[in-house]
Amino acid sequence: MMQKIEKALAFALGSLLALMVVDVTWQILTRFLPMQPSSYTEELARYLLVWIGILGGAYAFRKKSHLGIDLLTNALHGAARKTVQIFVVLVCFAFAASAMVYGGSKLMLLTFELEQYSAALNIPMGYVYSVLPLSGLLICLFSIDQLIELVSAKQELPAEFDSSVHPYAEEAEEIQAQVAREQQEKQKQPSAAAEA
Repeated sequence: MMQKIEKALAFALGSLLALMVVDVTWQILTRFLPMQPSSYTEELARYLLVWIGILGGAYAFRKKSHLGIDLLTNALHGAARKTVQIFVVLVCFAFAASAMVYGGSKLMLLTFELEQYSAALNIPMGYVYSVLPLSGLLICLFSIDQLIELVSAKQELPAEFDSSVHPYAEEAEEIQAQVAREQQEKQKQPSAAAEA
């Protein structure tokens, strides 16, 4: 089920991005061709960018692509690493539930209640702000999935940003080995010159 939600989210993000490209292209064409410049395209592009950014945050959370400081988790092993990983996921869940779902819902409902409309598109601003609770719900759902994965794991899971599972880790190890060989050769050269 999570894969279906992830694919649907990826499709929605791609569609929003394509719509934004068409919108901005239309804005440029109407500005420079002898036509009446479009009045709504700038506002639409702004709101699409907000939706892409906030929904993209939920997608990045699912893919574990957010920036993280892994110094502590890389230093820990076993139960300690698992405990820290569970704590981090719980903190993310708490933030998404309180700030994004609860706070975003209150903001959305308030703008609907105050009947606040956008200037050019004349749509209720509550629709624009609805991305906050939606993205928050997705992050909460993805957090629960990560918690289940962490708790049910039989063996130690790698740290989220563990360099040993990084795709370029092998190249880095080769470079480090080459640098070590070069340093050893440099150390041998002065001793060979002293012997002569």
